[in-house]
Amino acid sequence: MLKNFWYACEFSAAVTNKPKQVRILNQKLVFYRNGKGQLIALQDRCPHRGAALSLGWVKDDCIHCPYHAWKFQADGKCIKIPANQPGIPIPKNARVDSYPIQEKYGFIWLFYGDLPEEERPPIPPLPEFEDPSLQKIFFEYELNAHYTRTLENDMDMSHVSIIHSKSFGNGFALEQKMEDYELNVGEWEGHAKVDVRDYTKAKDLFAFVFRPLKANVKVTLGFYMPNITRLVVDFGRGKLVNFTVHVPVDDRTTITKRIQFRSFLTFPWADGIFQRAAYKVVMEDKGVVESEYPMAVPDKLSDEVHVPCDNLSLAYRKLRQKCLAMGWGMKPERQQSDNSNENLMPPSSEKTEWFVSAIVSDRS
Repeated sequence: MLKNFWYACEFSAAVTNKPKQVRILNQKLVFYRNGKGQLIALQDRCPHRGAALSLGWVKDDCIHCPYHAWKFQADGKCIKIPANQPGIPIPKNARVDSYPIQEKYGFIWLFYGDLPEEERPPIPPLPEFEDPSLQKIFFEYELNAHYTRTLENDMDMSHVSIIHSKSFGNGFALEQKMEDYELNVGEWEGHAKVDVRDYTKAKDLFAFVFRPLKANVKVTLGFYMPNITRLVVDFGRGKLVNFTVHVPVDDRTTITKRIQFRSFLTFPWADGIFQRAAYKVVMEDKGVVESEYPMAVPDKLSDEVHVPCDNLSLAYRKLRQKCLAMGWGMKPERQQSDNSNENLMPPSSEKTEWFVSAIVSDRS
């Protein structure tokens, strides 16, 4: 896992003025909104007896612990202990960590790290989000896999005709040959343009969803460090775009959150068709991705074998190596003991069960 990046970790619509626990980077955080709708992100653990603040309540723009009603303001400082007699000072260490947070593209973004604001890698672009001609849907799923594996799976084209032969991949030959593709790598991102040849109309449900006008389908695959993938498919009759964040809950769990845009079948009644199609595709990937060992992609490139069609994922691994060499790697994953006060995430001042939840597409 890497620090010094903005992590999209939840959909904006999922957080209200009621506390919500969010799991990321082996930590439990609490998100809530104040009276002006502004987001607050704090460590979800009261320093008094370790109760989850997310079980408490928000009043006067402050969150209250469910156990003894300690009151914490937005910067994490405790400003009231109801059990104290008047005149008793609040301990200086009666505070919880707070984190930089912002909203963009329908996501909540949390910064983890110690870089000053002007040096932080930017949130990647998503121009489709403001395009009124595109229909968008939101959905998420959870896998028992490391986020680096789910990310690489999401931008791997050579498995499509094999694993997805019963869904959108049934328009390919079973052993589809991969053409050489154009690869562009930037400071924090990589993109590949792939010309998929001899693609015939898919069958069953996918015959309705994926109906190319010609046999050559243009695909653009890409990634943004450290955990985002982007897919653009041009069918000739329209395009489909997936913007996917792979939220690293811990070394064994990834919650993937996706916004999908489409320029065809833009009627709301068609949303369910695309949600079911996405569910089928992910279920096909699930068993294989969860079986990969080691769980995370190796730090050394030579630990696994690479072929030309892997050049995009290889570019991701090289940028990941660059981040590790800069000292941006986190400590190995481990469980905290019940009485541990250790926080694995630096505060802002320092810097398996399967589920799919589909959210109606009228979010702004």
